Amino acid sequence: MPPSITEPASVSTTAEFESAVDLLSGRRVAVLTGAGVSTDSGIPDYRGEGAPVRHPMTFQQFRADENYRKRYWAGSHLGYRSFRIAAPNAGHRALAALEAAGVTNGVVTQNVDGLHLQAGSSRVVELHGSGDRVVCLTCGQQFAREQMAQLMAENNPWLEEPDAIRLNPDGDVDVTDIDSFTVPSCTVCSGVLKPDVVFFGEFVPVERFAEARAMVAGAEALVIAGSSLVVNSGIRLLETALRKKLPVVIINRGVSKGDTRASVKLNAGTSETLTALAERLVVA
Repeated sequence: MPPSITEPASVSTTAEFESAVDLLSGRRVAVLTGAGVSTDSGIPDYRGEGAPVRHPMTFQQFRADENYRKRYWAGSHLGYRSFRIAAPNAGHRALAALEAAGVTNGVVTQNVDGLHLQAGSSRVVELHGSGDRVVCLTCGQQFAREQMAQLMAENNPWLEEPDAIRLNPDGDVDVTDIDSFTVPSCTVCSGVLKPDVVFFGEFVPVERFAEARAMVAGAEALVIAGSSLVVNSGIRLLETALRKKLPVVIINRGVSKGDTRASVKLNAGTSETLTALAERLVVA
């Protein structure tokens, strides 16, 4: 039987919310977050309610074709200004408070925006990498994204940032005129550069996933916030929790692929729900 689903309004007053509090109280909690946690910081969600249908570039396309790389880097460069100024919201801060109080053992996130670390969470496993780093696919050298942004601005002075940018998930915008764009290359070996994020069609590094799985396996409950669980890595962590018979609370507006397997599903915004949970679970 599917779990109960609340309406978004006044989630902290519902019986389902009380059930979530009862399940989590006194337990060490692991947390998995997705794009829905960052929407209140102005970063769009790939799959949330009202999100446009998108077909993100795959790793195979990026690596094989310079035109794809031009399109990616031109759009990413334009969107990076908006992406980098995003600030943590109440949901990020609530999770940092829960970790500081010893309620959670950290956060596993599918997001690449770095907002959990900015909010004060100290143990964060960034499953899909971080948008503030760039890596060379040939020699493995890493660079700060700011360094690459400056290089791209110098090499492409014609590419003026528009007054209004429609920001897509992961900090890029759609650009059609990319023929004149100069793609950055590694300053060490002249190899191909990509953001240090996991593209569609690319695997999460084995060591990173092992750390995330250990965090879930070492907990006594799992909270999944703002994820539709369409990406395989999220489902695998849910299955880790279920194999250990951990209670699972899912907080997400709309349907997720884990709803029928959750102990409690809260169809609500993550910021208000995580804040309300922190108020109840953090003992003064």
